Amino acid sequence: MKPPPPLNYIRSFESSARHLSFTTAARELGYTQAAVSTHVRALEHYIGRQLFIRYPRSLKLTEMGEAFLPTLRQALDQIDQATEAIVASSRNRTVVVSCPMSLAENWLAGCMAAFRKKHPEIEIVLHGTIWEDISEQIADITISTRRFDDRPPAAIPLWNDELVLLCAPRLLEGEHGLRTPQDMLKVDWIFVHGRQEYWQVVTEALGVDMEDHDKGLSTNASNIALELAAMGAGLVATQRSLSHAYMDRGLLVEPFPVRPPSPWNYYLTESQLSKGNIARTVKEWILSRAREDAARP
Repeated sequence: MKPPPPLNYIRSFESSARHLSFTTAARELGYTQAAVSTHVRALEHYIGRQLFIRYPRSLKLTEMGEAFLPTLRQALDQIDQATEAIVASSRNRTVVVSCPMSLAENWLAGCMAAFRKKHPEIEIVLHGTIWEDISEQIADITISTRRFDDRPPAAIPLWNDELVLLCAPRLLEGEHGLRTPQDMLKVDWIFVHGRQEYWQVVTEALGVDMEDHDKGLSTNASNIALELAAMGAGLVATQRSLSHAYMDRGLLVEPFPVRPPSPWNYYLTESQLSKGNIARTVKEWILSRAREDAARP
């Protein structure tokens, strides 16, 4: 059986027939005028009949060209529709998860890596945010951090977070190492903008007066605060959910065993326009892993 003509021959003919111009067809398809003309001549040679009457500055379809065109257009429409269906199907297998950068790096990255191993058919786009943008509705699933009195409507808490006090192990060593909560006053405290409340909660739990401390570092990102602490720059008060990666690797330790409830928590919401069962599969995985991590000692 004779193989079918290349698709670019077909498209060059259809565009030329629609515009009755090789030049305009070339502009539409991104080819040169010579290439379009060559495609059409090759198609004519393939079917053994002339499709155009060529004039110096214009074209006219032959009877064969006019008869051939409707069937060809229908076939091209079916190809385009099938292609769009495949692309749409591919998009529908993609779930966009928006999450604060701190949690994305310290917890969600591992959660999603494990998900992909179990569900390779679902593509994940992990969108890390620094400052939450309510107006940016790009995600199927959004994880946000909010104070307890500003919980998003219909949101599901990932866990009931706690606060932890952390420092590099070296701050516990030697003659001047941290021994009692009052020793905290001898080293720098690391503050995160907008989360100064963490220090109020932790110091109250330890019976330390914040007014007696005047040394500190500050940053706008929890991950930077954790890195500073890991480098021995001082103490950091943060959410326990962000601490696992650092504590598991021995980069940070808790100098004093105090874990008061966090006034801020992570909440998950699913977009009303999300992709049904696909997004639900991702959501249930995240919530399941969150429950497992919440049960960790």
